[in-house]
Amino acid sequence: MSVSFLRIDDRMIHGQTCTRWALEYPCDGIIAVNDAAANNPVLKAAYKSASGKKTFVWTYEHWKLKCDTVLKSSTRYFVITKEPIIMSKILVDDKFNPGIKEVIVGPCNDRPGTVKLGNNQSINQKEAEAFERIMQAGYNVEFALLKEEAIGNWKKFRGQFGFK
Repeated sequence: MSVSFLRIDDRMIHGQTCTRWALEYPCDGIIAVNDAAANNPVLKAAYKSASGKKTFVWTYEHWKLKCDTVLKSSTRYFVITKEPIIMSKILVDDKFNPGIKEVIVGPCNDRPGTVKLGNNQSINQKEAEAFERIMQAGYNVEFALLKEEAIGNWKKFRGQFGFK
């Protein structure tokens, strides 16, 4: 299996991702898909040095060019996006099949126009629509800063955003 972990995390690559989650889901490398980070050399370098693992920071367009190579690789990767909308594009629109059916949602900072689901986990309506699309495509969407601190599955929260 070339993808061992799917995560949405507004901090993308940080110590918790690289150490704590790697215990639960072993990986050899990390692929972060975020246009802003990939196009900012300073940010890109910071993310690449944060993990201690083989790390790629790609634009969404570059991801689309490389995703088949990722699937064929013997390297186990975490695939991380900063926002649920990009993960929805990858999993639903592009029909990328990582071989796993769970998406873990980490920090989503409080921002104007968001609904607070739990500590450091707030989403807006567009993000909720992305989570709904991911779930409808057969994925389990779990909100967890850390595995033992999970606050629940998307099914628990979707009613707050008009989904039945």
